[in-house]
Amino acid sequence: MTVAGFIKILVPITLIEMMVAIGLGVSLAELAAVARNWRLTTKAALANYLCVPAVTVGLLLFFQPADATVAAGFLILAVCPGAPFGPACTRLARGNVAAAVGLMVLLAGSSAIAAPVLLHLLLPLMSGSATLQVDAGQIVVTLLATQLAPLCLGLGVRHWLPRLANGLQRPANLLSAILNLATLVVVLIVYFPLLAAIRLRGYGGMLALLVASWASGWLLGGPGADNRRALALTTSLRNVGVGLVIATSNFGGTAAVIAVLAYGIFEIVGSVILALAWGRTDLAPGA
Repeated sequence: MTVAGFIKILVPITLIEMMVAIGLGVSLAELAAVARNWRLTTKAALANYLCVPAVTVGLLLFFQPADATVAAGFLILAVCPGAPFGPACTRLARGNVAAAVGLMVLLAGSSAIAAPVLLHLLLPLMSGSATLQVDAGQIVVTLLATQLAPLCLGLGVRHWLPRLANGLQRPANLLSAILNLATLVVVLIVYFPLLAAIRLRGYGGMLALLVASWASGWLLGGPGADNRRALALTTSLRNVGVGLVIATSNFGGTAAVIAVLAYGIFEIVGSVILALAWGRTDLAPGA
């Protein structure tokens, strides 16, 4: 088996296990409470499925990457919200953690349908031809199997067998951390030479996208600083696991995988720094 083939197997397995672990930690009552807050969910949908993709398209048209698959990688992450790091970062920022958890699950579940549709519409804008077309139907099936179904399984166990869920949650989270680390290491080793070749101009574009994502969530997240922080961080943290599944299955061995990985690392580091800064602000004397 080639390394590329191994990555194509490892990434979906990691995503499936991670989604089960997420479901084990969220009750249906908590999820329903966030879903009933239609203002917050509508704003989250606008920020994640309209603002971020629109800004991404605008930045890609401005920077005009030489390799069209780079644009594909950024667009893949732009349409894949619901990262599992959102609630953890929101906790560091002293934001509304309950809202972050609910939004993470709702966005992760809905992206299984929304992401393929958006990619089908947006990718031709970047290529000017059919070279960046994806099989939307295949992506829907893949994400339903690797994301939505495992998430529902975890939620079902939490709802119907809470004691079992409590017992499984800790080892599931540990296994998720190990698989994520293994995936990151393998992908970094394989693609490090290409990652090292990213120019300063590329990092400038990534910073612009990250700041725009923060701003979209913050402006739409009000009222209340705790909700603004939750939505800002939920919006900025795209689902790298889902992005890698789509990129490796449709654009394996191309710069699309590099773009997903590079921006995935960049957004996580940047959002953690912002979350820590917000948390320290609240702890400051007189805050």
